[in-house]
Amino acid sequence: MIYFGKTDIGKLRKGNQDSFGIYEIAENAILLAVCDGMGGAAGGEEASRLSLEAFSEEIKAVLLPRVKEGMLDSDGVDLKLLLENAALCANKAVFGEAKKRPELCGMGTTLVALLYTDKGAYSVNIGDSRMYRISGESIEQLTHDHSYVQYLVDIGKLTPDEAKNSSNRNIIMRAVGTEEEIKADVETVETDFEGDTYFLLCSDGLTGMVADEDILKIISCEGDPEEKVLSLIEAANANGGADNITVVLLKI
Repeated sequence: MIYFGKTDIGKLRKGNQDSFGIYEIAENAILLAVCDGMGGAAGGEEASRLSLEAFSEEIKAVLLPRVKEGMLDSDGVDLKLLLENAALCANKAVFGEAKKRPELCGMGTTLVALLYTDKGAYSVNIGDSRMYRISGESIEQLTHDHSYVQYLVDIGKLTPDEAKNSSNRNIIMRAVGTEEEIKADVETVETDFEGDTYFLLCSDGLTGMVADEDILKIISCEGDPEEKVLSLIEAANANGGADNITVVLLKI
């Protein structure tokens, strides 16, 4: 496994409300996560930081004691349930902090994460940050946006192309920390593909600026994950850099 991640303020924002983490659980297991905060400069930054911290700490608390001689033994652990519980911990942390500090009322964050092990891979998603799988000449979005425009697409009120240009595309319908209870999408991720396979996690600062087909072109170019991540961020900024840009890339 080879991986790299980076966050960038973009061209228009005064601060960066995105957070990301790459956690080496063991030689055969890695956790990747991206959070995109909302709720004003202080609130968004605090929400994404708290969410990432609570989410990752819950997973590490369960898995790290099971690492022996550098390898994770996940037998007997429901990894999908673990991801779901960790997302609930993130929600509790953000919602609880907002209740204690009135100036942070309404803050929230997206959360997208991948837990990859040699016995299976699993994703969790809340909000409109995304995860893609790129293999060969194909790119597939593995997460489903919890956004207003995606809802309109789902019910047939908008086409996908119309959604890309909608003035409502930044409205999300589900976020970590905005309500006391939250539902996370947790899925099993297929990893058995021939040749190089990449998993891309990103905030909408990338996907709002760079089309999927252009993301595929950049990932398909020669270079290591670091070069590809930097090229994606460069492309987002070249197209306007309207938001913070966070990109995490795993090659398996």
